Amino acid sequence: MRRVIGMIEEGRPCLDLATQLHAVERAVAEAKRVLIHDHIDHCVTTGGAHDLAEIKSLTKLL
Repeated sequence: MRRVIGMIEEGRPCLDLATQLHAVERAVAEAKRVLIHDHIDHCVTTGGAHDLAEIKSLTKLL
């Protein structure tokens, strides 16, 4: 985010800012996807106390 603020202060074009923000959004979405998939894999392979409702709720966030 600091980079985007710096870009604004530098007077960078809107397209540059939008491109940078898009990259940030994609990175966050990918991190969320990996986190959820890893958690579901863990739940399935360990057979822990995680219930199906939790897994279904997580998949809705993908």
